[in-house]
Amino acid sequence: MAQDRRIATPFSRRRLLQYTGGSVLGGSLLAACAGTGGGGGSTGSSSSSLPALTQWYHQYGETGTHEAVLKYAKDYTKAKVTVNWVPGVGSEYQTKLNATLLGSNPPDVFELPNATVDQVKAGALEPLDDIIASAKSDFNPAVFKPYTIQGKIYGIKMINDPTFFYYRKSVFQKAGVQPPTTMDELINVVKKVNSSGMKGAYIGPDGGVDALHQIAIWAAGGDLLSEDNTKVTFNTDRVANMFLKIHELNATGGVLPNFTTFWWDPSAFTQGVVAMQWCGLWAMPGITKALGDDFGIFPLPPLDSQSQPATVLGGWAEMVSAKSKNVEAAKEYVKYLWIDNAQVQKDWNVAYGFHVPPRTSTAASTDKLKTGTPAQAVDILNKYGHAVSPYWDGTMDTALMNTVSTIVKSGGNAKALLDKTADQASTELAKLQ
Repeated sequence: MAQDRRIATPFSRRRLLQYTGGSVLGGSLLAACAGTGGGGGSTGSSSSSLPALTQWYHQYGETGTHEAVLKYAKDYTKAKVTVNWVPGVGSEYQTKLNATLLGSNPPDVFELPNATVDQVKAGALEPLDDIIASAKSDFNPAVFKPYTIQGKIYGIKMINDPTFFYYRKSVFQKAGVQPPTTMDELINVVKKVNSSGMKGAYIGPDGGVDALHQIAIWAAGGDLLSEDNTKVTFNTDRVANMFLKIHELNATGGVLPNFTTFWWDPSAFTQGVVAMQWCGLWAMPGITKALGDDFGIFPLPPLDSQSQPATVLGGWAEMVSAKSKNVEAAKEYVKYLWIDNAQVQKDWNVAYGFHVPPRTSTAASTDKLKTGTPAQAVDILNKYGHAVSPYWDGTMDTALMNTVSTIVKSGGNAKALLDKTADQASTELAKLQ
């Protein structure tokens, strides 16, 4: 994936999906964390007989998140938990954490958007299969994909972040169109809603390369790697045709070529510059405030009737250091927060930003997600959400993005370009294997 790009706006969200270093989002979503404030710490029970744990968070942009994690730590009675709130933007947090994980004094508990093969090879991550076992069936199986290496699970999901198109209902009604169900329909809708006063759609200044380069593969019925992570599989005729459709979409003249913010900030949409914008669930409260109920959502349409719509199942997960002096206590704390404690999970996902609790039962009982467009977003996530394997690393993703950029800009022999990129990715995959 790309890196955490959360921006400091009222619509700021917790990193969308997962990329950087070995993290590659499932859509390049993870946006930048806002703010530059300092760390600070907090402890739970003061009893010296309790195990001491350190916990790292990257600095979230939503107001109240720092206070929330300090409270979670303070309320926990089975360990003395000190929270380190790590400032920085982009991949700074991951860079600092990865260096610390390889040292002699890593944090006991920490968050990352995905696990990496290198981290597991280095003995930095503790398997968490035992604490997830009793609740595993209450999670969408796809949430475990970015954290599963050689059959073991190394992370427990904290938040889920889907992305999709937002559209103005009134503009669609005036143009006599419905939310599209194929890429050809999407192209036609963009043409019809485009006008001199409002562009049809915004999918980022790169024409959707960053936002859609992985999701488009899923919407064509393909995937980045085989199920067993031994083969590169994205270089198919259908995937090539899907990227050519995105090229055709941009060539309509109805796609806004650039804006002052990137795709994860909904300002182009809320300011009435475009009739549609690709963005994420995190933006929904701000969009509702700006537009009331004059908006709807739909996932990236499939190439045709032979495949399904797609979105990314992004977010962050809690992990435990295998070098912790209190591994079992650390695992118990992670279990308390993200498996057993529905109240913490609801608070973390919808009290400060807007996300989906990864446990299916928790999401279903979260009032803010039960009705209307938020409920539709949860349904889209559950039906069409995909995640990226940890065997798909940053080198592979950069190569794919460069190729998709060429196709989106110029068209050409998309299959030949993808074949060449697949050869490069196969060489990288062999190294990881």
